[in-house]
Amino acid sequence: MKAIWNNTVIAESDDTVLVEGNHYFPTSALKREYITFSNHKSSCAWKGQASYYSLMVNGDLNTDAVWYYPDPKTEAEMVRDRVAFWKGVTIE
Repeated sequence: MKAIWNNTVIAESDDTVLVEGNHYFPTSALKREYITFSNHKSSCAWKGQASYYSLMVNGDLNTDAVWYYPDPKTEAEMVRDRVAFWKGVTIE
C-alpha cells in the first residue's frame, strides 16, 4: 500500500491494518522528510487520544493530515506505532 499526496509517496508498506476504513501504516513506513510538526489532538471513544503530523511536500502544507495514537486504549492496540491519513492523501 502507498499513501500519496501532492504526487509524492508519503508512506509505503505491505503491512497495513484496516480499522474503520482507514489503512494504518507502520510508523517506520513514513518518509520523515515530508513530516512536520502539529500540535493538534483529537479523541476517539474507543481508541483514545490521537496526535497529528502535518505534511510538507514541494512547498505545499497539508495541516494535520496524518494521525496516530501514541498510547491507544487496550481495545485499539492494533494501531499502536501506526499512522493513518486523510485530507486528500490517497491510499493505493
